[in-house]
Amino acid sequence: MLGAITGDIVGSIYEWNNIKTTTFPLFQRHCHFTDDSVLTIALADAILQQKDAAETLKDYYHRYPNAGYGARFCAWAEKAESNPYNSWGNGAAMRISAVAYAFDTLDTVLAKATEYTAITHNHPEGIRGALATATAIYLARTGHSKAEIKAHITQEFGYDLQRTCDEIRPHYCFDVSCGGTVPEAIIAFLESTDFENALRLAVSLGGDCDTLTSITGGIAQAFYGGVPDDIAKTTLAFLDEPLQTVTLTFMNQYRMPVNR
Repeated sequence: MLGAITGDIVGSIYEWNNIKTTTFPLFQRHCHFTDDSVLTIALADAILQQKDAAETLKDYYHRYPNAGYGARFCAWAEKAESNPYNSWGNGAAMRISAVAYAFDTLDTVLAKATEYTAITHNHPEGIRGALATATAIYLARTGHSKAEIKAHITQEFGYDLQRTCDEIRPHYCFDVSCGGTVPEAIIAFLESTDFENALRLAVSLGGDCDTLTSITGGIAQAFYGGVPDDIAKTTLAFLDEPLQTVTLTFMNQYRMPVNR
């Protein structure tokens, strides 16, 4: 989960200013958490406290109204009812990382990821993106190899993971769909050599950079056994106290290493 938040913060300044390179300062003064982090932490809070997920997402939206939510999510969060809006957007995948840690079998992870996704993103493509992300994180944290993760995601979700970052980068542009974000995020992870390199590869692709890098970061944390201590400390410093508290409480509850 901290990996997803780190990816969001690192990628936050490149969403509208893609840089297409892996050479950049990892954290900069203007970096900030966005809706990706807020909703990731909100879902973790709902799981921790066994609270209604839709109401918790709405609560966090009102507590952090300027975090950069999509227009359709804003409209949903402002309504009294909580009917889903058939979204296929990548917001389904960017908030799901906590689910892959909170449950002990892949079948349960898939069932809970579907439940928590469908409260807003009930389009098949939205659900597919969230399930693929949760699956990759679960497989990574339970000791599967990159080859096994790649094969499983390809077989079960039909994403094309044969491309390379170098092939994707020149022509990849802003895309808020799950189908146009999740495969690229997974590929950045698959090519990476360590946690930081995964984030750098994700940023270098461009597109919806904070969300793409958030997805990559969530998988990379699980695979590489945590977030490096210096990066973890910097990430937590970008969060306010309530967001820090939920993040650390969740990580302690589910035995997620804060650093390595």
